[in-house]
Amino acid sequence: MKITFLGTGGGRFSTISQRRMTGGFRIDKLNGKNYHIDPGPGALVRTYQFGLDPRTLSGVFISHAHTDHYTDGEILIEAITKGMTRNQGVIMGSRSVFEGYKKFGPCISDYHRSKSENILLKPNDVKTVNDFTIKGTKTIHGDPTGVGFQIDNGDIKISYTSDTSYFEGLSDYHEGADILIASVLRSGDRTIRGHMCSTNFIQLINEVKPKLAIMTHFGLKMLNSNPIVEARKITSKTNTKTLAAYDGLSLDINFEKPQFSRRRSLKSPRSRIYKKERETVRKKSIKNKEFDELKILKHNKK
Repeated sequence: MKITFLGTGGGRFSTISQRRMTGGFRIDKLNGKNYHIDPGPGALVRTYQFGLDPRTLSGVFISHAHTDHYTDGEILIEAITKGMTRNQGVIMGSRSVFEGYKKFGPCISDYHRSKSENILLKPNDVKTVNDFTIKGTKTIHGDPTGVGFQIDNGDIKISYTSDTSYFEGLSDYHEGADILIASVLRSGDRTIRGHMCSTNFIQLINEVKPKLAIMTHFGLKMLNSNPIVEARKITSKTNTKTLAAYDGLSLDINFEKPQFSRRRSLKSPRSRIYKKERETVRKKSIKNKEFDELKILKHNKK
């Protein structure tokens, strides 16, 4: 199993500036299938940039109806369904994602919903997908119907808080998580409504006691504080290995000891392709120029 971060930015200003990418993350080889979680702006482009293929996806999970979590959802659904020509894949999300709720959503059109299995998830709902279960976890956020996800395939439990304030009882929803992935918008104790800060994450880790904690979805203030420094502080205060995710981070998950999962920094294979293409164009241009000069020289000799 692999977890790959295609974007670790979050919040409107981090998204607008693209100081960090906002493509969400993928879980690959989850019981042999691949899933994209919260495909925000750039998810499709970042998928290709890091050498992955959206056509290998079996599902898209969207936690709530904010643009930094759903923007590229429909195009990924088109990839899953081979351009909306096949009935396949699963779309999972909150009520706002499918139906809309007050001023939020819907995020996926009826057309894009028509070729895939649709699973509406609420807190404490447990759904079975491809022989693993997903439990909806409660969030307190701007979209009141939003959910997080806890995935359990029998070998490992992966929890994702999505955007939420810290609240009493949050840890109950993520109980038993081997890997805890959390949206941590700000550093220190500088919390903001609907989001967690580092101090909140420390509290959550101490209650859940995962084997590996990963913070992502950084706002500009967190980026200015340096997420790596924050992760080290959290590790020292919780005695739990805590990572600050970054764009292109890929983890080969160790089921027995998630804290020792192999980390890789994905490079963009496309940059090498573009470099080769530019070099080919450059050489062709030089060759054409030399050919033209030769023609002129021969003409002058005549």
